[in-house]
Amino acid sequence: MLTAVPPAAPAHSAPPPAPAARPNVVLIITDDLGYADIGPYGATDVRTPHLDRLAREGTRFTQFYANGVLCTPTRAGLITGRYQQRYGLEVPLGGPASGERGGLVPTGTSLPQLLRANGYTTALVGKWHLGYTPTMSPGAHGFDWFWGLKSGYHDYYRHTDGAGRPDLFENDTPIRAEGYSTDLIAQQAVAFIERERDRPFFIDVAFNAPHWPFQPPDRPTVARDNGRLLSPSDSAAGTRADYVAMVERLDRGVGTILRALDRLALRERTIVIFTNDNGGEWLSNNGPFFNRKYTVWEGGIRVPTIVRWPGRVPANARTAQVGITMDLTASVLAATATPVPDSARLEGIDLFPVLRGARPIMPRTLFWRSTFEGRTQRAVRDGRWKYVRDANHDFVFDLSTDTGERRDLTRLHPAIARRLRQRLLAWEQEVDTEAHSRRATPGGPTEP
Repeated sequence: MLTAVPPAAPAHSAPPPAPAARPNVVLIITDDLGYADIGPYGATDVRTPHLDRLAREGTRFTQFYANGVLCTPTRAGLITGRYQQRYGLEVPLGGPASGERGGLVPTGTSLPQLLRANGYTTALVGKWHLGYTPTMSPGAHGFDWFWGLKSGYHDYYRHTDGAGRPDLFENDTPIRAEGYSTDLIAQQAVAFIERERDRPFFIDVAFNAPHWPFQPPDRPTVARDNGRLLSPSDSAAGTRADYVAMVERLDRGVGTILRALDRLALRERTIVIFTNDNGGEWLSNNGPFFNRKYTVWEGGIRVPTIVRWPGRVPANARTAQVGITMDLTASVLAATATPVPDSARLEGIDLFPVLRGARPIMPRTLFWRSTFEGRTQRAVRDGRWKYVRDANHDFVFDLSTDTGERRDLTRLHPAIARRLRQRLLAWEQEVDTEAHSRRATPGGPTEP
């Protein structure tokens, strides 16, 4: 159900968009943001007035998930609209200096490819992290224009990757730019919107903030080792204050984009989506949830997500509809009346009928799997139940009463554990079979 947040505009049911409406789409995805690190989700020590505004003007999800527990997997789920395991992309790609040859091979049915075929101008500004060669670049996947970084993280001031190599591109051409990455991404996003104001556009604004290195804005002399994860035991690890400053600058970037839509009279015909790629790191506040990035526990996969579409999606409301990143793919394609061939085999669902009150909340069964540094975690969410297999331990939680996953109910509900484990095994067999088939085909995901 949709729940108004006082003082709320009443929830209303709007008709589905006419094909001629052709709304623009601005999809903003952040990197390693903690669930409770923005105002609409309970932040107390971070000021995010622009995201606060977005929530007032749109609908906030309270049960939205990332496709993966790390960067590459979730981004693959967004671009393909399917489980990333089908493409063999379950862990982050290494940097180009490591000899990384993997990535997401174009399918011909990606989100930007389908939108472009439907007359949309498409752009990605910010982080890619789905391949380094031209055959796996944003352009090969249907983005008309790309400006940003290809690696998993980079220095916010020097714009170099973890190995110290230049990591800033326009399309596939290395470029140089002066400034803080968060500011530059917002500026380039606005430049694209200004150029394309008179025709339908889709832009994926993929901020790399607040991913480490924890380099706060306006302090270019702050030394951070950007070649590795900075843990709490590192002398240059960063502080919560650094992280807060990074999030607040990110919020300012969102405000820059929202003001541009206002100034160009595009607000009423533009869908704005805000989401995040996985749970936050150790400097983050993941709210009431347990654990963080790298894990299939709620703190590693539940993410803040807000949708604004004036006149179509209720303002100042929240929804308990369970969603996942690949649902955004299906939703954007549906909202833009984009034809989707059967070969796309989308696994996400269109969320807009629920948001506009045209249909009730839909039950979901979702799956996660991650193997990192030799430890495999799996999870299934089925209605209110969640089954977690962490290494060789089984857990069952009732998320309707225990969002923090503190009360293991396996002893009380062993039948649920068995049922969900069987569903998980069947899903794994299916996605792994497809991934193996792709590897056996020339041009599969491990080909250069």
